[in-house]
Amino acid sequence: MNRGFYTVIVAQTFSSLADNALFIAAIALIHQLEGPVWVPPLIKWGVAASYVLLAPFVGAIADAYAKGKVMFTTNAFKVIGCILMFSYSIFGLAASEQIVLICIAYAIVGMGAAAYSPAKYGIINEMLPPEQLVVGNSWIEGMTVVSIITGSVVGGLLVSPTVSGWLLARPTIQQIVHTPAEAAILMIGLLYAAAALTNLFIPKTNARYPKQHHNPLRLTRAFGGYIRVLWTDKLGQISLAVTTLFWGAGATLQLIVIEWGRSQLGYRLDQASILMGIAALGTVLGSIAAAKVPLKQSLRVLPVGALMGLVVLVMPLIYNEWAVYGLLLLVGILSGFFVVPMNALLQHRGHLLLSAGHSIAVQNFNEQLNILLMVSLYSLMLWLGISINIIIVMFGLSVAILMLVLIRWNQANVKRDPSLLARIGEHGQGQAL
Repeated sequence: MNRGFYTVIVAQTFSSLADNALFIAAIALIHQLEGPVWVPPLIKWGVAASYVLLAPFVGAIADAYAKGKVMFTTNAFKVIGCILMFSYSIFGLAASEQIVLICIAYAIVGMGAAAYSPAKYGIINEMLPPEQLVVGNSWIEGMTVVSIITGSVVGGLLVSPTVSGWLLARPTIQQIVHTPAEAAILMIGLLYAAAALTNLFIPKTNARYPKQHHNPLRLTRAFGGYIRVLWTDKLGQISLAVTTLFWGAGATLQLIVIEWGRSQLGYRLDQASILMGIAALGTVLGSIAAAKVPLKQSLRVLPVGALMGLVVLVMPLIYNEWAVYGLLLLVGILSGFFVVPMNALLQHRGHLLLSAGHSIAVQNFNEQLNILLMVSLYSLMLWLGISINIIIVMFGLSVAILMLVLIRWNQANVKRDPSLLARIGEHGQGQAL
């Protein structure tokens, strides 16, 4: 691992920490405005929509420019979103209009994240050889989840009465913002600025890709071709399906944990954010364990995904605080252990068949499309008044059943082509279509 790789890790950690803290602060802002319970999931929906709509273009951007500069620029979008999020008071808007503005501002942050992701993952493929990709992914996923833990806790602390009270007592901050949630978002904007500055120190890899299209229609048609390439590849389709399911389920589980903590355990938002951190800590531990899984054996972890779905079914039965922590820790461990090898396999196949930026854009498109679907269903169930425990049971069973389907799909692929597993880890550089 070279110095540039660790610089990417630091920059990603700052940016991801801010992303997750902002999620908590945005929910606090909606609660401050007395928004209904089904509104917070719409924040996730807005980010996912940004990923889906920009997917045909962000891969080309990541491959057309130095990825460190792309990461710097996209963090600027996140800063703009933060500023817009607490500027609603300037416009004298009604509460419902303020909530709409907050969702729009968060979607702008999502635009920055959508363009950031292909550059972040793509540069890892440029810096590391295939045999180091699982270890590299373990690092980046592990540190991402560390930032999720820290970000969730920091977001909760920033909106807590003690810390927000201290912030609002500072004359400089008082001149800019007036509520705990606004003060939290101001601090988070500074984290994005730190991430942007770190991006400037990422060295160029001198990787070269074919000249990228600039016409939106050509880019969209080409992107459709990239999607077909990965979905028709027997190794790519399984890893893409698994990661798509995982990230959709993970985004929904974040929302479920917050609502479950509120309704079943009586937690405030800052307390419920700790539950998210506990699950994320488990994912770090699972990611560390997954670093020992060779790329050639990555498909062997698929049953762990089905087990994770079954473990989630225990949540409605738990009330004891330490039992809650232990269960969420276990869910996180199982998640990290099975998704890191799948992510590494998908990135390797995408880099081999396409290019770093385009393959990550395809991955994001599919994952965020599933987040749109799952979060929409979750919001609909909340709007219909369905109990959170019933939602948890439906969620856990769905994940377990879908993972079993994917396991059978993979077995059928291997049966039709016994040489499939031997091709994992082959070398080569893909070219964009």
